[in-house]
This record gives sequence, C-alpha cells and structure tokens, in this order.
Amino acid sequence: MSIPNIITLLRIFLVPAVVWAIASGEPLLAFWLFLAAGISDALDGFIAKRFHMQTELGSYLDPVADKALLVSIYVTLAVVGLIPRWVAIAVVSRDFMIVGAVVLSLVMAKPVTISPLLISKVNTAAQISFAAIVLATAGFGVTVPGLYDLGLVLVGLLTGLSAAAYLAAWTRHMAS
Repeated sequence: MSIPNIITLLRIFLVPAVVWAIASGEPLLAFWLFLAAGISDALDGFIAKRFHMQTELGSYLDPVADKALLVSIYVTLAVVGLIPRWVAIAVVSRDFMIVGAVVLSLVMAKPVTISPLLISKVNTAAQISFAAIVLATAGFGVTVPGLYDLGLVLVGLLTGLSAAAYLAAWTRHMAS
C-alpha cells in the first residue's frame, strides 16, 4: 500500500461525506469536501509519478475513486434539484456503457484495454468544473450570469461526444 494509494482510498471515503453534505442542504461543506477530493486526486497522481510509486492497484483505484465521486455527485445534485436529471442520467449512462463494453468484450473473449481519450479527459474536466460551479453557487450564493447554462451545455455535449468516441473505439476493436 503506497502513499498515493492511501490518498486515493481517502478520496473514496470522501464520497459519502460529499453526498451527505449535498443531501443535507450543506452545499458549502460539499464544495470544500469536493475541492479536497480534487486536490487529493492531483496529489496522488503527482506523488505516484514524481516518486515512481505507481502501482497496479493504483491504476484501478484511481479511476474507481474518480467515477464514484462524479457519479455520486451528479446523481445527488439531480435528486436535490440543483441540476436537471437528464445530465445525471447522461453522466451515469456513459460510465455504465463503458463498463458494459469492457465486460462484454471479456465475455466474448476479446478483452479491450480502455485508455483515456482526449475527449474523455476534456469531458471529465468539464464535469468536475460544472459540479464545482453548482456547489459553489449554492454554497456561496453568488452566481455568474450564463456560467451555469454554459457548463450544462458543455457537460451534456462532451458527455455525449465522449460516449460516442468510446463506442466507436470499442466497435472497431470488436470488429478486428
């Protein structure tokens, strides 16, 4: 168990705390916890690369922590009415589609290696930014005109494009 893996596990433990804060009407606390989770994500990656502490466990834990956090936050934000439900459905559906494709390829004896695509990285950045904007707006009570709508459109568009890109890559792999 390396230091980066411990940090990643702590990020996983932050997920229920962030969900609780959102569901309890404490968006400012949720914002700070979400920010701590984001910092921990950057920190564990930096430490792992800088000090050559990358592990196989970490390669699995890190994306699990990221997805658990984002999916949980989007579902909770939709349940409490801070974002439209369709956004949460799109975010969750994309992730389930990717996991389903990986499992299906294993069942069909054509294992696929999923590598993050550029569109996926941009999508993740947009999802994180939008969630932070929503939490900060609700927590601090300050709005920037048009920012919410822009974030909503970007997350919707990028989530769809990312899903389509992974589906295309998976289809090419399965056809080969």
